[in-house]
Amino acid sequence: MKVLVTGATGFVGAAVARAVAATGAELRVLVRRDSDLRNLEGLKVEQAYGDLRDRDCLRRALSGCAQLYHVAAHYALWARDPSVFYEVNVTGTRTLLETAGELGVERIVYTSTIGAIGLPASGGPGTEDTPVSLAQMAGDYKRSKYLAEEEVHKLARAGLPVIIVNPSAPVGERDVKPTPTGQIIVDFMKGRMWAYIETGMNLVDVEDVAVGHLRAMERGRVGERYILGNRNLSLREIFEMLSRLTGVRAPRIKLPWQAVLPLAYANRWIAEHLTHRPPRIPLEGVRMAKYRMYYDCSKARRELGLPQTPVETALEKAVRWFRDHGYA
Repeated sequence: MKVLVTGATGFVGAAVARAVAATGAELRVLVRRDSDLRNLEGLKVEQAYGDLRDRDCLRRALSGCAQLYHVAAHYALWARDPSVFYEVNVTGTRTLLETAGELGVERIVYTSTIGAIGLPASGGPGTEDTPVSLAQMAGDYKRSKYLAEEEVHKLARAGLPVIIVNPSAPVGERDVKPTPTGQIIVDFMKGRMWAYIETGMNLVDVEDVAVGHLRAMERGRVGERYILGNRNLSLREIFEMLSRLTGVRAPRIKLPWQAVLPLAYANRWIAEHLTHRPPRIPLEGVRMAKYRMYYDCSKARRELGLPQTPVETALEKAVRWFRDHGYA
């Protein structure tokens, strides 16, 4: 059986590609000519070159494939030109999935984000059914992923055999970019975290996320979404775990997110007008920090058998990989 994985050079996509390869399936990946291929090292894989915005390339990449894992996305908290989020994450997703339907792909798993899932106004963890609207999405990345999910739901209602998964905050090996969560770990290891905002997030081992994708392909219900997560933790708790793993002292100064907001605006102005590089204090990250991003992952555990590797183990793997590869 031939399987196409998009985004296989990235953090989650690489984990999914390796999990697919381990099943013995014939693996094909969609990459750009200038893609960083480090995460594909050691894999027996066929490379298809193309772009999510090019339907002809997508048709060639999907030819002969029985399954599709669409993991690719433009994932960042800032971009000099925000239109890239919508071109890749919304239009690109719709084009890819429409093409997969035309070619008769049997099953599709679409990788969304936890940010597209709502949080209860009264507090407590969000679930797959928590109401949410576009107006609640902070930043272009989350807005684009929310709109992409809306497109996927429309296609599912029209008969496309697609299942949606919403990973929380994965950590582990091969975070080459790194992701925003991985960057927090790297900055902590370098001693850059002198203060923190008291927020919270749901952490999960990236390898468990990959297994969740395969289980969704095998057992997921068409049109349903599944939160792929594990443990809800405050940022203070995460830093204390990292301190035990690294020997670096956890920050003791707690700042309200409102105090950091002016710095984030200033940092964004500098990025947009002077450095043209991602800001050190992402505005959207600060805005999201006013919420505790806690979620209930019981549906994926119950229906998919999502594994729950201890978060401490996942953080240990991340720390070791970043250290071994010269990030810190």
